[in-house]
Amino acid sequence: MRKYISPGAWFSLEYPDSWREFEDTEDSFLFYNPDKWTGNFRISAYRGGNGNYAKEAIDYELEHVRGARFVKAGAWPCAYSSEDFQENDSWYTSHVWVTGKGDVCVECSFVVPKGESFKAAEAVVASLRVRGANDKPWREVIPVRVMEISLINECYDWAVSAVKKQFAKDFSDRKDDVVNLQKAIDSGRFDKKQPQAWECFGIAFGAILVNEMDGMEWVTVVDGAKEFPALRFSGSDVMAYPLQLVWDKVRNGKPCRLAEEYARIQSEVEDVLEQKAQ
Repeated sequence: MRKYISPGAWFSLEYPDSWREFEDTEDSFLFYNPDKWTGNFRISAYRGGNGNYAKEAIDYELEHVRGARFVKAGAWPCAYSSEDFQENDSWYTSHVWVTGKGDVCVECSFVVPKGESFKAAEAVVASLRVRGANDKPWREVIPVRVMEISLINECYDWAVSAVKKQFAKDFSDRKDDVVNLQKAIDSGRFDKKQPQAWECFGIAFGAILVNEMDGMEWVTVVDGAKEFPALRFSGSDVMAYPLQLVWDKVRNGKPCRLAEEYARIQSEVEDVLEQKAQ
């Protein structure tokens, strides 16, 4: 199972390892298996103006939606309903669960070919956690979300463009590109008033680490009010923080030597591999 924490940490859930998150509407989050489609799972959360909002939403669904009935998904009380529909000459079933806690209502749906099982989605609903306004902030590392992937791609594209314009050099995410990134950092064209430039160079450096070190992957760090992309090696404690890696040194007036950072991270990775081999 993989863990997902929503932006703002309103809720978390666990979903099958074969599923991935995909871009959807602004207030909805979409998951499905990209290799073998078994259904689309969507989840949305809404915060109401009182502590009974979730219960009121469940009661409303039970009263006004034809066929809705009360069920439990794990410990969660839900209003559950289903509806068949046809699209492009094929029949599908949409399963819907409305649940929540306190002032947060959660709506989940799972669209599958008609007659197919919805148990996988029911297990996801059962795994829900909802964070109340007075609950402690969550501090966890989860698989990278679509939101952070968009940020990574934007930063990467900017850094690659900057390197190409300045040095007429192609960027291929290889270790050799560390030299060109270092040249851009040392060029004097950027100052402390441009933190985004330094963050973008850090993201490009992170792309090199992912490409060169098998097992290094992008993750999302949820640390209270802070949510940002980072790198983790093969589920270990070896972490790198590209957004901060360059910018923190620049704003503190310290030199940033990417080759040294690369060697340090590589050494930590090698230590992990050695420990696993023992």
